[in-house]
Amino acid sequence: MRRVHPHCQRSVLHVRLPAWSLLLVVVVGAQGGCAAQKWAELRENSRNPFLGYVHTWGQSEQEPSERTMLVLRRYDLLDDYRRAPTELCVKLRDRFNQEPAPDTLYALAELAYLGGKRAEALMQSKKTLELYSAAVMHSYLFLFDERFALYQNSYDPHFRGACEVYNGALEGLLRIVQKRNKLLPGETTIVQGANQTMEVTVACQGSGWRSEDFAGFKFVSDYEVTGLRNHYHAYGLGVPLIAERKVDAKRDGPDQYYPPGLSFPVTAFLRIEPSKSPAENHHTATLELHDPLAIDALSVTHRPVPLESDLTTPLAYFLSQPQLQKLDIATIGVLNPDKVKPLQGVYMLEPYRPDRIPVLMVHGLWSSPITWMEMFNDLRGSPELRDRYQFWFYLYPTGQPFWYSAAQLRADLVSLRDNLDPYHQQPTLDNLVLVGHSMGGLISKLQTLDSREDFWRTVSDQSFQLVNASLDERQSLEKTFFFRPNPSVRRVITIATPHRGSNASNNTTQYLGNKLIELPKMMVKSQMRLKRDNPGCFLPQNPIDVSTSIESLAPNSKFLNVMLESEANPAVKYHNIVGKISRKGFTGRIASSINDGDSDGVVAVASAHLENVESEITVNADHSKVHAHALTVLEVRRILLEHLSSQQGPPPNPLERLPWTAENKPAGPPLPPPRK
Repeated sequence: MRRVHPHCQRSVLHVRLPAWSLLLVVVVGAQGGCAAQKWAELRENSRNPFLGYVHTWGQSEQEPSERTMLVLRRYDLLDDYRRAPTELCVKLRDRFNQEPAPDTLYALAELAYLGGKRAEALMQSKKTLELYSAAVMHSYLFLFDERFALYQNSYDPHFRGACEVYNGALEGLLRIVQKRNKLLPGETTIVQGANQTMEVTVACQGSGWRSEDFAGFKFVSDYEVTGLRNHYHAYGLGVPLIAERKVDAKRDGPDQYYPPGLSFPVTAFLRIEPSKSPAENHHTATLELHDPLAIDALSVTHRPVPLESDLTTPLAYFLSQPQLQKLDIATIGVLNPDKVKPLQGVYMLEPYRPDRIPVLMVHGLWSSPITWMEMFNDLRGSPELRDRYQFWFYLYPTGQPFWYSAAQLRADLVSLRDNLDPYHQQPTLDNLVLVGHSMGGLISKLQTLDSREDFWRTVSDQSFQLVNASLDERQSLEKTFFFRPNPSVRRVITIATPHRGSNASNNTTQYLGNKLIELPKMMVKSQMRLKRDNPGCFLPQNPIDVSTSIESLAPNSKFLNVMLESEANPAVKYHNIVGKISRKGFTGRIASSINDGDSDGVVAVASAHLENVESEITVNADHSKVHAHALTVLEVRRILLEHLSSQQGPPPNPLERLPWTAENKPAGPPLPPPRK
């Protein structure tokens, strides 16, 4: 039976560029980034993933398995099944109380689940609730009742079948609880069955999110994901959910770094405390809401239980929300930097965890943090990485020269540290990794350099102290051209970065950029005042005269030349990834002629190359796609694992994620007694 939920929706993340802006995209070649594009799409899913095993039960999904039919024949209940299936469960339960047996328990779970499916199709909500709760209870006992430990064989198809019944029935149960507005942390609801009651309390367990962060839930099974290349779904027990975050009005601490409309993965697991005697029919249970980014498995009756989880669908759901359009500022960030400044800063899509190393991703020109979602999805899909890292994103107006953005990032990182760790007691924040694509690579690298007097010498051959400027203008110049390495940055990965500029920044594109990019009024006025009040102070073609990011990336940039020779923090390790496309075909020939040789279409290979780095690889991809290429993601993953080894020792064995220690690790299921 195919089930379609009426509340499903089709959400598409898509940004349309004005027609006139496409000219600049073509001419500039998506300099330093890529234009906005469709990154993720959700569409209605009519297939229930929990029915994968049910399909093998009988002639149809409405018929029990042969093993259940065997139980019915053994107790002479086959006619009852055909005549009165509802009363059958009561009789079978009496049989189980008289003679507890795992196959009887399994038959009870299966029959209750199938009955619940039929009742749901007939829109009999009360009966559906009764049968689903019975199916959850019986499948839970089949899986965890210590009386049947000898028979709990994970290689038996019906063991997995019991897992499917538990997951499917629990989801059906949760849908009904949600309609009662009881599916939030702290809520308690009574689930009334045919011959039993279950008191269920919802609790947030071991999550980086607080109970008050939850605004509501969507069911992962209601959606299919397109747009993200890989889908990370782990199999086990529980119901994967999309948690919608409630916006905190205080906006202090980590809360100020979470974007509006954020959703995140959660797995719901119902832990049942059975009654102490078979005669009792009242049970207590806890609906545990677990963060699959924090834990992969639970311990139930001293046994490991993998969590069913989905990391990709909640991400795609977030990417499809209208609130995200405010952050997808690829075009407006170039053409009107002033409008983006209120949104500028560091963003987190996961709960802040002091024990994890931050990886800050910095986008390029004509781009936004959305450009990192493919890499983010893949890196987070690796347990070794998500256990030890947290991924952050930096948003900034890309129309301004990159050295101003670098100065703002320096200030934002200082502010972030003061907010999260004012007393500098969290060592992970001193192991920061920066990953920059295109112009974002230049901004990232500038966080690790010592300016000395070198960058000011590109502006003037006079002492900075002699400059006639207001206090605000002097402070702006000082933070832009005089800086020290950020001591918290330990590793920088640059991807398709124009270390020596790009030929795509030429007279034509610079002219168009100056015409189309609306410069911040304060910056323009400041430039005019500085020149007026300091005649003869500034050198020809100095960085202050550079108005746009397109100009700042010119191959003859004095600022870029100084960057190549500047003194870096010796504690920082650099890695480089170069993009390259074939010279064949129309696009390849045009790119080759513009860049005088091999390039990624925007940045020449010779410009992207770096000396004295820990590693450098070349990836066959164009400029706008190289940072999402599978080989690039693999290289970044390798570098992050290397960083772990150098900072904290080798990454943990995946088995260490299981919920036990060496002292209380179980020996495994007991062996059957030897034959006489």
